[in-house]
Amino acid sequence: MAQHASKPALRPANPHFSSGPCAKRPGYSLAALDGAMLGRSHRAKLPKARLAEVITRSRALLGMPEDWRLGIVPASDTGAVELALWSLLGARPVDVLAFESFSEGWANDIVKQLKLRDARVLAAPYGELPDLAAVDPTHDVVFTWNGTTSGVRVPDADWIAADREGLAICDATSAAFAMRLAWDKLDVVTWSWQKVLGGEGAHGMLALSPRAVARLETYQPPWPLPKIFRLTKGGKLIEGVFQGETINTPSMLGVEDALDGLRWAERIGGLPALIARAEASLATVAAWVEGSHWAEFLARDARTRSCTSICLAIKAPWFRALAPAAQAEAAKKIAALLEAEGVAFDIASYRDAPPGLRIWAGATVEPSDIAALLPWLDWAEAAISAQYANAAAE
Repeated sequence: MAQHASKPALRPANPHFSSGPCAKRPGYSLAALDGAMLGRSHRAKLPKARLAEVITRSRALLGMPEDWRLGIVPASDTGAVELALWSLLGARPVDVLAFESFSEGWANDIVKQLKLRDARVLAAPYGELPDLAAVDPTHDVVFTWNGTTSGVRVPDADWIAADREGLAICDATSAAFAMRLAWDKLDVVTWSWQKVLGGEGAHGMLALSPRAVARLETYQPPWPLPKIFRLTKGGKLIEGVFQGETINTPSMLGVEDALDGLRWAERIGGLPALIARAEASLATVAAWVEGSHWAEFLARDARTRSCTSICLAIKAPWFRALAPAAQAEAAKKIAALLEAEGVAFDIASYRDAPPGLRIWAGATVEPSDIAALLPWLDWAEAAISAQYANAAAE
């Protein structure tokens, strides 16, 4: 295919399309951090109030039920998920849905690290979901709401039984604040600040239903728990963790940044507005894919396509004719060319995913920037395909 005669005239105003850490909110500047409680103990009254404010605003924005607990925990979403797995699992058999890199990681931890004998891994290849109907309601279930590395999300929570006996443990890090979560069907929900609201890393959020709290207070895992995983003392929940008394020292600079993102979300209209922004970007990409000769969604089923981590596969004949290693190289070249032009940073597919592109379209990304990016994708694909055609002709 011939290279486009000229580069597109319009550039994205913000070229940050990384899937984590993600773009800061529109209009962001470091002035948003003025007033951060720097040099203060996080246990002091005012800093603790800031931590509690993150919890309160997050609860309200997400529409979390009043009887749920929400706390700030160490080590981002990974820490929150691991805390849940090590503290809650083992009381019942567990089903793990594995359909992308991070969910495969949770499956590995459950089977090979916790060594749970009554664990079932329900797997699916990238771009697909496992058989949700196979989940046993008497088992605990561990799953990601949105597969950050595959661009596949569960379409709803109808497959989770209302009268389930097990706990539903959900990694929602690239779904929270961009997708409506079914709180009545969930028991543990985790996320990090660095995704949909564009916060900084290192801190995770852990939300627990009354059923999850009851498990914590009545079940003692047979393995030792590190200090940063301990949520109970004397058989009772440590309530302070869910009131701003963090398990370990938090970054008060990160806390101020998280509050800025939450306040921005409130100003633009709350959760409905956040969801609408992400869905508008997905719709824009979907319309472009419909007419593309070279790109397609990794998620074939439209109902399961992510509106945050949009993953694209390359269907062009020149690309399909390459060996797998060469395909990976070609996809990276497209991403590198876009980065060199300063129009899109960090959009290569995840290292374990099929070769292609991954575009973050969470709420902090302007839908207009997504629209401006798409002609550049066409330009870059044409440029790289021409390189391969020229190499083949020599």
